[in-house]
Amino acid sequence: MAVYQIVEIGADVLREKAKEVKEVNESIIKLLDNMVDTMRAAEGVGLAAPQIGVSKRVIVVQVDDVLVELINPEILEKEGANSAEEGCLSIPNMTGDVVRAAKVRVQGLNRKGEMVDIRAEKLLARALQHEIDHLEGILFVDVAKKTYRA
Repeated sequence: MAVYQIVEIGADVLREKAKEVKEVNESIIKLLDNMVDTMRAAEGVGLAAPQIGVSKRVIVVQVDDVLVELINPEILEKEGANSAEEGCLSIPNMTGDVVRAAKVRVQGLNRKGEMVDIRAEKLLARALQHEIDHLEGILFVDVAKKTYRA
């Protein structure tokens, strides 16, 4: 597949609300494949379509051997809270302390266009929340209690 260039902070697409995907078709499946390749090449945990300049509500997240690909994801439930250091492929050389829900329930479409319901905790929950924030035009620096230059 293809590895895209990752858009960095300052690009308008990172601050816009991404557009809903109306139909899961070949172009969306190709987008998912290319996003996974891009995320892995950059050694990231997750990637949202706006990070490669595409204003669509599509995310990919991989924690350990678990790959999650979601189209039009929504957080349905949040539970608890924890603070941890986060970084972002679109904001190189910076990290920050971010409080996020400890557990989440997320729903969205998979690459087959089927509705899936995911319950996540720990790093997977954090990564899903981070990537879904991207779809709303929110970056971790907007919600961080404190940021650090790397």
